[in-house]
Amino acid sequence: MIVSIGIDIIEVYRIRETLARTPRFVERVFTQAERAYCERKGMASAQSYAARFAAKEACLKALKTGWQGKITWHDIEIISDENGVPSLKFHGEASKILENLGANVVHLSMSHTTEHAVAQVIFEKI
Repeated sequence: MIVSIGIDIIEVYRIRETLARTPRFVERVFTQAERAYCERKGMASAQSYAARFAAKEACLKALKTGWQGKITWHDIEIISDENGVPSLKFHGEASKILENLGANVVHLSMSHTTEHAVAQVIFEKI
């Protein structure tokens, strides 16, 4: 049974401009592992950052919280397996909220072009 869904889209240029203008943005929003992954992408790093930003926003929508409460950017982490398949890892307050929703399966899909990044999150209870 689907418990909740969230989706988000963002223009890559907005993330690229924020990265150039606000160096602390990456540390505030992304975990060390997320930063390492994105930086390995070289010229496409802004696209990878944008996709992960969209995933975090989509996850907040699926959690049904937005930025209310004690959730931090680092409470939601996008990790990739050895094949590059992304998934979500929850920490702190986000982990507690997910548990309270009763979801025990989390699905993440991300995609990007040079101009846009999109992500969808589905919480399921099986």
